[in-house]
Amino acid sequence: MKISRYIPILSLFIFFSCNGKDGKNGNNQNDTVLLAEKYEVSFPKLDSRYTEKERAFVENFYNKHYNPKDFSGGFLVAKNGQIIYENYSGYAYKEKSDKINADKPIHIASVSKTLTAVCVLKLVDEGKIKLDNSVKNYLPSFPHKETTVRMLLNHRSGLRNYAYFTDDKGVWNKKQTLTNQDVLNLLATKPIGLESRPGTRFGYCNTNYALLALIIEKATGKKYSAAMNEMIFKPLGMKNTFVFDDLKKKDEVSQSYKNNYLRLAFEFLDQVYGDKNIYSTPRDLLKFETATYSDAFLSKKMKAEMFKGYSYETKGQRNYGLGIRMLEFETGQKYFFHNGWWHGNTSSLVTLRKENVTIISLSNKYTHKTYQTKKLAAHFGDYPFKFKEDIGAE
Repeated sequence: MKISRYIPILSLFIFFSCNGKDGKNGNNQNDTVLLAEKYEVSFPKLDSRYTEKERAFVENFYNKHYNPKDFSGGFLVAKNGQIIYENYSGYAYKEKSDKINADKPIHIASVSKTLTAVCVLKLVDEGKIKLDNSVKNYLPSFPHKETTVRMLLNHRSGLRNYAYFTDDKGVWNKKQTLTNQDVLNLLATKPIGLESRPGTRFGYCNTNYALLALIIEKATGKKYSAAMNEMIFKPLGMKNTFVFDDLKKKDEVSQSYKNNYLRLAFEFLDQVYGDKNIYSTPRDLLKFETATYSDAFLSKKMKAEMFKGYSYETKGQRNYGLGIRMLEFETGQKYFFHNGWWHGNTSSLVTLRKENVTIISLSNKYTHKTYQTKKLAAHFGDYPFKFKEDIGAE
């Protein structure tokens, strides 16, 4: 029997009803994300026996794979828009004794790309952008006529990464802060070249999403930060999410650390946004991920474009949609996710569309533990990942 994903909701804003003491330390069960009524996104309420069993399983997984005494960040698992388990530990700004909690935004690195992509797709729904238009339609100085918006979204543009070409002799003075407009100007005026002909192969590249942020600005007439706030953050009640686009305010945000808590300095690349530079929390990202099930938030047509693979020039399971990574198995099962890494910040957003499960892990102290989300996914669905350890659920 198919269960509807769309159940009318009472609130005009997103609200979490917390059963734990303070919503900070992972003891909450069945917290529910409610979205604006017009998005009509909710799910059947989870059975208390199910949530208790799953909470115990995930908590055991977290303790064994993350070590909360060492992990600095946030971790959340939800099903049907309801939080099964969450945990927060470490410091957002250790030198100020500022601890991470459920409301503390930290840098989500390349998970930002998924949010940028959804903003672009919403503008496609509104008729302000066309996926297969040349980038030059929106950014006239862009030098490659064959490159389309879709190629930026699915990393098939053939462009070089701005983090690398700014190392080329005579391209950029690293004593100056680089901006998105600077990235475009360099492509237009310097002999940057391409790594491959547009549309011929996949090549993950931050430049694509720096340019998409400029296209969003051109289509909306607003700064990227304002457009994201107006189209995504504010409507979904993501009160602890923002775009960082001013290095003068670097002391006001959560910091980034090496694995020994040595703080990492901001640098000349840290003002480019779209590919990175969104700060958020696991709870806010759950609101965003839950909203992507709504046809009112993002049309069925755009979701179909987003959650399909585009790169089949080589055989294998790995693929990329529009702002989302995926593994496509021979069974027909698809695993959707996006990871991130910038300085000491690592991140992972997993959206198991078949099971309505969300797994989010964010850290501001360098670690690969963030990516353990892949192992946990195998517990919730038929994902053929090796899971050697018995982490005790029964």
